Amino acid sequence: MSATPLRTLIPNLPSGILYGGDYNPEQWPESVWLEDARLMREAGVNLVSLAIFSWAKLEPVPGRYDFGWLDRVIEILWRHEVSVCLATATASPPAWFSRLHPEGLALGPDGQRFTHGGRQHYCPNSVAYRSASISLITKLAERYGRHPAVALWHINNEIGCHVNACYCPVCTAEFQAWLKRRYGTLGALNEAWGTAFWSQIYGDWSEICLPGRTPTYCNPTQSLDHHRFVSDSMRRIVETEVAAIRAVVPEAKVTTNGVFVMKSANYRDWYGLCDVAALDSYPDPHQGLPENRAAALCHDFYRGFKDGLPFILMEQVSSQVNWRSSNVLKRPGQMRAMSYAAMARGADGIMFFQWRASKAGAEKYHGALLPHVGADSRVFREIRQLGQELRSLSRVAGSRIPARVALLDCWHNRWALELPSKPATFDYLKIFSFFHTALWNNHVAADVVSPDSDLARYDVVIAPTLYQIPVARAEKLRDYVSQGGTLLTTYFSGIVDENEHVHLGGYPALLKDVLGLVVEEWQPIPPDAKNGLRLTGAGDDQPAVPCGFFSEVIHLRGAEPVATFTEDFFAGSPAITRHRFGKGEAFYLATQPEQRFLESWLKELLGDRGIRAPVRAGANIEVSLRRADDEEFLFVINHDRNPAAVDYGVWTGAPDLLSNGAPVPTGENLPGFGVRILSRHIS
Repeated sequence: MSATPLRTLIPNLPSGILYGGDYNPEQWPESVWLEDARLMREAGVNLVSLAIFSWAKLEPVPGRYDFGWLDRVIEILWRHEVSVCLATATASPPAWFSRLHPEGLALGPDGQRFTHGGRQHYCPNSVAYRSASISLITKLAERYGRHPAVALWHINNEIGCHVNACYCPVCTAEFQAWLKRRYGTLGALNEAWGTAFWSQIYGDWSEICLPGRTPTYCNPTQSLDHHRFVSDSMRRIVETEVAAIRAVVPEAKVTTNGVFVMKSANYRDWYGLCDVAALDSYPDPHQGLPENRAAALCHDFYRGFKDGLPFILMEQVSSQVNWRSSNVLKRPGQMRAMSYAAMARGADGIMFFQWRASKAGAEKYHGALLPHVGADSRVFREIRQLGQELRSLSRVAGSRIPARVALLDCWHNRWALELPSKPATFDYLKIFSFFHTALWNNHVAADVVSPDSDLARYDVVIAPTLYQIPVARAEKLRDYVSQGGTLLTTYFSGIVDENEHVHLGGYPALLKDVLGLVVEEWQPIPPDAKNGLRLTGAGDDQPAVPCGFFSEVIHLRGAEPVATFTEDFFAGSPAITRHRFGKGEAFYLATQPEQRFLESWLKELLGDRGIRAPVRAGANIEVSLRRADDEEFLFVINHDRNPAAVDYGVWTGAPDLLSNGAPVPTGENLPGFGVRILSRHIS
């Protein structure tokens, strides 16, 4: 597996692991800037995101620009060996823009216009906003596009985090134009939307509105298309800003920071416009392991957005955030453990919001690398320690995760699944996390991939609740299994096409032959009820495994039962099936068994294919392997405050890069929030 350091893709980046955070010098007098740069160098900072919220400072009045202060900041940073990820500064238009272009302020679904005074209050389709943004970006690119300190461009900021869907007349017209491009004719739209139902047939494009307040369910395909339109509208912001930079500097390298795995933004599509993926991640330290697993899932998503390339953790917090009802601190050592957790799953950049804690504004109580109390603080000492350690880990940069398991994800599937008027209320990420957690607890790596990815490189593909499946994707899965792959999918899969039309003839329709079964009907299991399942061959005296949420009536058409239901009229009917298809196998879960059973059953299934954990450890331990050309690195991280046992097995005696190469013992109780990074050469 070839290593791909980010510097090979983005030549102006510092070598090794990127380290730093958002820097907002416009909030401080110039007398502070030199101290900031000195402390950055002391802490090991080599990259800062600059000017993210500086539009009003850069363009105090329309068309009049002030770059002198930014010139001085960049020069100070560059002299102290700190590179810059320069923002386009478009995240929050200045007050003059809101005054001159009130129509550029977003309109909520309630018909109320947002006002100036917060951030990211613009309409994503505003012509005035787009024009003003391009003018500012052009000036920035002309001035700094080839400055040696500017390694990367930061597009906007957390696009769609606060306002994604605007309901103004401009967006209505844009939606109509988007639909014309998609369908071509009203006849095609009416067919796709199924408008014969409830007398919704359209005779003119102007009759189509944005989904809004309706007496009952809105047309589901209209709602699905609106999700697509909203994501495309925000993607257009990225596209427009990237084009404005590259019109001046064609070789410029860009990124934008996504927010967790936001439903409204199809990041998999967006990051095709960028050179590197970047995310903001703020797991709640008080919630412990569930939040660590959620962060790991985000890391796996973002690694997958660029086909396994290293990503940048653009924002996290050093200590505590400011926006939860109870903003608990990260305990001593916890920030370090969480930072290495991102690196373990493919991050080559460990960054924070922000460098210096603000003294005014809405985020003044948000943690920073340099807190209000100053450099003589626990937080800064931990930041400095981490920076020193990262300097010694340059050889890890560019290494990749050698996953043999893939989790199949699709934004369109999520949008469709979570539309109302279903047999149950589905939470796609919750179902997805059910399987990711099972892999985490088994210490098995997985890539999160698109259905359009090359699946042949994976031994096992897990596709949770693949509700929406177009014909081409069904064919791809059929080919994958027939050529020797193992597919695992679940209840409520293969139900509709891309227009939210049901595939007739029995579920899961296009995959019936692959799975060797037909689903006749389904039964949601209410939260206060359970069914049970028992593995085939287990005696009746064996306790049933609880299962919940959903269950289905299955008729076998070549598949064999792996487990059967034990309760109600489902008793004795298949709950888990296995079907040999071509050279491969396909498994189907007709219900959601308890987590412990899934972990045990999945461990056996993976083990039969030679996929096993590299070490033995409990669920509090995160284990991840990164591989370079001739070396691999094993990350072992204790996310609990208490020591936890680890058996290193074949890794016994491997040098720990965080302990000056000291060999790791056969087993140990890894201290609370302890981290090991082991290395060994491979041929």
